[in-house]
Order: sequence, then structure tokens, then C-alpha cells
Amino acid sequence: MANITIPGDAMAVFRAVLENEGYIGDVAQDYATRTVFATDNSIYERRPAAVLYPREPEDLNRIMRAARHSAIPLAARGGGTGTNGQSLTDGVVVDCSRHLNRIEHIDHERQIAVVQPGVILDQLNRAVDEHGLFFAPAVSTASRATLGGMAATDASGKGSRVHGRTSDHVLAMDVVLADGSDWHAEPLDPQSLDSVCDRKDLPGAIHREVRRILTTEADEITRVFPVMNRGLTGYNLYEVFDGTGRFCLTKLLSGSEGTLALTKRLTVRLTRKRAFRALMAVAYDDVLMALEDVKRLAAAEPVAIEFIDDKIVELAQQDPVWADIEAVLSHDEARTVRGLNFVEVQAESHGALEHAIALLAELSADRPASLVSEKIVKNPAVIARLWELRAKCVGLLGRMDASRQGTPFVEDAAVPPDNLPAFVAQLRTILDRHGLAYGMFGHADVGCIHVRPALDMRRPLDAAKIRPVSDAVARLAQEYGGLIWGEHGKGVRSEYVPQVFGPRLYKALCGIKAVFDPQNLLNPGKIAAQRPDQKLLSIDAVPFRGPLDAVIKEAQIAGFEKSVSCNGNGQCFNSDFNDPMCPSYKVSGDRRLSPKGRAALLREWLRLRSDRASGGDVAAGNEELLPDVERQLHDSLDKCLGCKACSSQCPVKVDIPEMRSRFYEDFYRRHRRPLRHYLLAVMEACAPALRMFPSLSNLALRCAAGPLRSAGLVDLPRVHPANGRRRRPTRRQKSAAAVVLIEDSFTGTFDGLVIEAAELLLQKLGYEVFRTHPQPNGKALHVLGMRKAFARAANKAIARNRLLARTGLPLIVLEPSVLSLWRDEYRAFGAKAGSVLSLDMFLSEEVAKGRLPGRQYPSLNAPFTLFAHCTEKTSDTRVAARWQTIFRHFGLTVETPPTGCCGMAGSFGHEAANHAVSRRLYDLSWRGKVETARDRALATGFSCRCQAERFSGLRPRHPVELLAETV
Repeated sequence: MANITIPGDAMAVFRAVLENEGYIGDVAQDYATRTVFATDNSIYERRPAAVLYPREPEDLNRIMRAARHSAIPLAARGGGTGTNGQSLTDGVVVDCSRHLNRIEHIDHERQIAVVQPGVILDQLNRAVDEHGLFFAPAVSTASRATLGGMAATDASGKGSRVHGRTSDHVLAMDVVLADGSDWHAEPLDPQSLDSVCDRKDLPGAIHREVRRILTTEADEITRVFPVMNRGLTGYNLYEVFDGTGRFCLTKLLSGSEGTLALTKRLTVRLTRKRAFRALMAVAYDDVLMALEDVKRLAAAEPVAIEFIDDKIVELAQQDPVWADIEAVLSHDEARTVRGLNFVEVQAESHGALEHAIALLAELSADRPASLVSEKIVKNPAVIARLWELRAKCVGLLGRMDASRQGTPFVEDAAVPPDNLPAFVAQLRTILDRHGLAYGMFGHADVGCIHVRPALDMRRPLDAAKIRPVSDAVARLAQEYGGLIWGEHGKGVRSEYVPQVFGPRLYKALCGIKAVFDPQNLLNPGKIAAQRPDQKLLSIDAVPFRGPLDAVIKEAQIAGFEKSVSCNGNGQCFNSDFNDPMCPSYKVSGDRRLSPKGRAALLREWLRLRSDRASGGDVAAGNEELLPDVERQLHDSLDKCLGCKACSSQCPVKVDIPEMRSRFYEDFYRRHRRPLRHYLLAVMEACAPALRMFPSLSNLALRCAAGPLRSAGLVDLPRVHPANGRRRRPTRRQKSAAAVVLIEDSFTGTFDGLVIEAAELLLQKLGYEVFRTHPQPNGKALHVLGMRKAFARAANKAIARNRLLARTGLPLIVLEPSVLSLWRDEYRAFGAKAGSVLSLDMFLSEEVAKGRLPGRQYPSLNAPFTLFAHCTEKTSDTRVAARWQTIFRHFGLTVETPPTGCCGMAGSFGHEAANHAVSRRLYDLSWRGKVETARDRALATGFSCRCQAERFSGLRPRHPVELLAETV
């Protein structure tokens, strides 16, 4: 995998032609970028020769002409979440997501949008939402799936029973053909088709050949193509002629996975939203009976019926989403839930929705004995969270087994819905026979089931199961009138295309491939060859990622296991700046700076280290390779904000900050640390002196601003220690109304007003407050990889708190990043879960127990705006709800707008090299909201308050400061 399969002279020709053609996009041939693009969401790994990021649509023409002159194959790439290696190549990757992501035109009246191929589905839907429109295919990867990629696989998703596939919403496509020319594919009436066929150029040849095949093979097409919602995509001959006799080349191009042309732009149809919806969650004690019941439920004409099995429900209970949906999915009966159906109905009016719900209720008369419960949900927020659970199913299966994980290779088979229960029963038999654990979910109303058997692809015996299981499932699906690929495209599984289409139609597909792509440069080896006797890629001949990971020695992988667990789901690629995950990727668009990219680089670093240690022929034979990868990995990790969103929001919890800490520890044993690391590390040690002489300290910090900038640090906060008397509780307190307020070194040194406000509020509420001296926590030591020093700090903190815990009093901390240490990093040193509480945890519990008197403040009825710390809200989705409960109890209202990372993230924003990035992140998500709220802005995080004061000149108060003033 380390060797480029494209000869260097061919790449030189390719680059020269690109330059001569006037290409203005980016070209990346560095090892790190190629490593990151070597994987997707599949089991395969193919390192490309280069990655191109076209900057304008015409760059695609230039790329195609350069490929033609140099005979270098191309593979277009969108979100990079393909489950079957669709965009993996040894040639050149064309990534449209970085620059070709502009919505060129929206016509709300005609319900049409013109988009570039890199536009993300959620991006388009946000742009048209205010007009009550959306792009109907609802894929679970909507936060990172590009429209170009969706067209390439003819993606569908939830609701396809009503809305169909992507190709049903593509009105026209502008594509670049194999000779570098443009073609605008739109429906052609018979006369227009004749005119195109008379042309002497490549478009003429293409249309003549496709028309010939459709005419001569009409009966065979009707015989072979299954009549089902998830019919044969990938050269969809069945639908090229539409119901009115028009010739629609877009139907052929959709699902072609970049094997026929490069997509330049798409004209798509938008759908009017139905404003009212409800969801019925139906639970069963039998998996197969849940599928059998779909026919009954479909009689109510819902938009979607989605299925989830018991394994996924069990895994979901470990995810933050569970807190918001547990009440809906829980039941009083003793029977175990082994299957769920989510049934959604939509309507244009409240009355119509009630009628739809009534139709669902009428079905209860025929409910099967296996049905455990039915619950109707109308709350939009809860419905959204239920669908969020469904969207997370793929990721949840990634954590199914401690030693194995859910693996995609037979994960999207589809059959006619009436055949689904019998098909799934036999599918389960196949998987059981091979000793595989698995979970299932899917679009039950259209007969598509998703299953990811648990495998460790590093183990040869596990990897050897890919072939027999795939062959068996492919045969089984055909026996039941369906397909092994019902939704996620063919990719490497294209070897089953001849089996599914039969020799006659497969020959026709080869004719289409040959006329579109005479040099076989467009994603070769997938869907069809140029001749039937040419081999396609094989499911077990393309390199697996697992054996490459297997070279990593146990001593090397310790502490870095999550880098190998990364399954390429790509949830970290979402582009919404109001979502916390992952700020460094969002602001850069560089996939090397995402959790997925960093995990890939960590894996390669571990592989090369292991290879060198064992005298292998890669790192040992290339002395520059390992140092180069290590340097690029260091540069990537250096740009991580450490917000920890990936440790909770990533489906497999790829914790980059923890692995960065371990990498730094190793790296800086062999390299010199920058001065700023030492300055940051000693700040806690210096904190007592700073607190003792705050005025002098602030004067010294102002005078040292220049030297500090030279050392790499800027805008350090002013010292503002907490006043008041501190005292420790005795061993056992008799008073139940007493608490211990742990003063952390961050807040106690730089934001003492918050400590004072918390003490005052608790006293006003009737609590005796014992307040500790500011306690060092070692956060900076962990971030910088000074792990031995961090271990000492953690053990001291835990020992101190064990003594405090003997009093039996609640131990309360105020700073979210400190609570995060207790919840995560300190656990490795023996800290118990729940040993400390945040103030909102404590107060909301007291409200629930009726221990706090409520008060009303009419003059303060205008809502406040609460900005939660990004680490806090991603690891604990209930934090905003708790503050709302507390404020509501005192007659106040608080809104919690969605925000991403503020850009400070501890010390990140104080490092001079990060200043521009820090400011841009603040501008993109926080600035407008903070400056609109002004004095009604509240922020829980010390870093967040610093950032707002730095760039907006406004310091949001901590919620406790407001409460202390008003209670």
C-alpha cells in the first residue's frame, strides 16, 4: 500500500497537462492526504496516487483532459462514506466537497435548485427550509452526504416508499464526458433524441448506443429488473424511458458511481414539506414478527416504517440520545423488546394529521400477539430524537463487540417487502451458521434490511468469512426476488453484476461502459467492464484494511485502540457550524484535520513503527517515510482544539484528545518541546502566587505580553481570584442542607466572581457552603502529553476528594472542563462515576425533590440566552434541559440556541498560531448570537466567557451569577 501504483512519469504528464489547461484547484500528493483518502466506510484500503480539489466547475473538464492524455484513472469522491469502496482507487481521487459546494440557484416558486456536486444534503435543506421545502431522499448520512455522491449511488433512505430515490428528484445533470467535453443531460422527447443521435461527437455515440440497447433488449430488461422500490440502480436501463416516452439519461447516470462521467452540477426537484407529523413507536418481543407486522402498518399509508432490532436498542442505551427518548421506548410489561417499528405519518393540517393517527389506531384491532406496546409521539423534538437514534444505527453497531465491530459488506440487501420476514429468517441462519454476532435495522416498508456482522478484520479467520457470507447472501437475495445491494451501491461488490443481470444484459452494460469511457479511466473495475471477458474488482482481492492494521504490535497499539476502531462513518465531516463536531475540520475543510483523518494517520504511524521494529520492508526500507508521517500527524494533532466532541459524538467514540496526549508523550521524548508548552504547564503551579498578588500579577502579564507572544501565547486572561473565607467540612456533617463547593484553579484564579456567586446562591437557598481552596487539576498537563505529571495531579485530586466525600456531602464543581476530567480522564486513576456533580445537576435534583422554593420575577420574563460549553453539551445532552428546569423553577426563561465550538477550547485560542482560526470559529457560530443577546447572554464555560469578551467585548455571565442576583 505504500507504493504508488501509477508510474511517476505518468503523474508528471498528468500534472503538466493540468497546468497547461489552466487548472486552478488544489493538488495533494503528500503521503498523509493519500493515507486519509485510502479508506471510506468500507472494509477496503486503497491509497490513491493523488487527491485533487477542483476549485471551479471547469476544473473538472481540465482534470478529465489531463487523465485522458496521461491514461490515469479517476474516481470522484463526495462525502467519503461509501460502504463498498465506491470512491477508492489507486489512481487519482477527485474530491468536490471542499470547493465545489455552492448552491448556484434556488427557485422557491418552481421548487427547483441548481447545486454543485459537493453541496451537502443538510446544507441544501437548511437553505430551503424557511420556504417549507426539502430535498426528499433522507439518508442517515445527511450531515456529510453530498448531492453528487447521492446521485452517484442513487441514494434513497427513510421515506423512499413515498419519495423514491435520488434519481426521481434529479431533473438534469451537467456532466463532463470522457473526452473532456460538457453535456447537459435532461429529458429528451423522441424528436430531440433523434437530433442528438444524429450528432457525430461523443454525446451522439452515447445516445445512439443507449437507444439501441433499450430497443433491442426491451424484453430482457423487463424480465431481469425486479419490480420493487429498491430496484436495479447502476445503469438503470429500466427507467431511461419515462412514463411519457421521454429519454432520461439522468436515470442512467444516477447510480453509475462515477464510471460514466464526472458530475459538474445537478438540477434537482424540491418537495413541499408537510407541516404536521406524528410517529408511532411499536415494540415487539419477536424480531421476525416486527417485520411480519409491516404489512398491517402499511395499510395506514405512512411515509415510512423503519425497523430496529433489540441489539441496537441495547447499544443505544449507552448513547447520549437515549436520555431524550427513554420515556417513549420504555414499557411496563415484563417482556423483552426484540424489535421496534417507527411509523411516521405526515399531513398538511392538524385535522389531516389527526385523521392519519386515527387510521393507525384502527389498526390496533388486528395487532399481533408479539406486540408489546404502541406509543404515539407528536412532540417534534422527541420525534427528531427518535429519528436521530435511527440515523445512529450504523455507528452504534460499530461498538457491538469489545473485540469486534459491525462491518459493512452484506449490509443493504433488499427484497420485495412481502418477502422480507422469510428473507431475514434465512439471512439470520446464514450469519448464525458462520458464528457471527450482528444487529439489524432498515427500511422495512420497502424491504431493505441493514446488517453489520461483528468482525475483526485483523484476524485472518474473520476476514475469510467475507467471501462465503457474501456469496450466500447474494444468492439468497436473488432467490427472494431482490438484490444484495438495495441502497448503498455496488463498488467492489460489482463482481455480482454479471450474476444479477445475466450474460445478455451484462454484455449491454459493457457496451454502455465502452461508449461512455473508451479508455476505461472512470472508476474502472466497478459496475461494468468494457467487455464481458474483462474482470471486475473482486470482493476479496482488493486490499482489506484489517490485515494492514494487523501488523501493529500490541505494545504499539496500547492507548491508541480507538484509531483502529474508526470505521469511516464520517459523522465528523458534517459542515454545520452550529454543531460542535469537529471545529478544526469545519474551519479548514481539510480531512486530515478531522477525527477520521487523524485516526487514519495514527494508524499509519503505528503501522510504520511496528514495521520498522520488526524489520519490515516499508518503514525499514524507507527511512524518510516514518518521520514524514509522524511530522504530518503532529501537525494535524497540533490543530485539534481538544473540544472532545469526538469522544462522545463519534459513533465509535474515537477520542482524539486522549490519543493526542499519548502521542505527544511519545513524540516529545524524542523532540524538543516549544517554550509555550512549559509556560502553559506551570500556570497551575504559579496560580497561588497570582492569586496572592492579583494587581501585581496583572501588571506583570501586561508587561510580558510581547515576550509571551514571542513564546507563542496571546490574550492570556486577567487574574481575578475569588474573595471570601474558605473552610473545609469536618469528617461527617450532621446538616443535610450543606454542600462542598470545590474551587478549581481556572475559575478560582481568573473568574472568581463565579465562585462567589455560586456560594451566595447556595447560601440564599438555605445551604451551608463549605468551600475548598483552589485545587490544581492537571488539565494542561494532560493536553500537552505530560502524562506522568498529570498522573500525579490526578491522584492528588482524587485523594483530596475522597477525604471530602467522607463527609457525605455533595461535592460540586462549576467549570465544565473540570467535570469532564472527573468523568473521563480521572477514571483511569480510580475516580468513581458521579463522585462530583455540576451545579446544574445538584440544583435540578433539588428541584425535583421539592427542596427549593419557587419564585417569580415578572420583570425578568424576557428570555435569557444560554451558551453551553461544547465539551459539556456533547458529553451530556441533558445539561441545557437542566438549566431550563432550574430557571423555570425561579420564574425565568432561558433559550439554548445551537452553537458549535466558540474557538477558545482551553489553551487553543491563547496560542498565537491559532488566533485566526479561533476568531473565525467564533465568528461562524457564536458572535451573532452573543451580540444579539448582549447582557442577557449566559455561558457555562470559562473559555467561552473569555472568548466572547475577547472578540465581542461582552462577557456573558455564568448562569449562577444571574441567579445569585435575582433569587
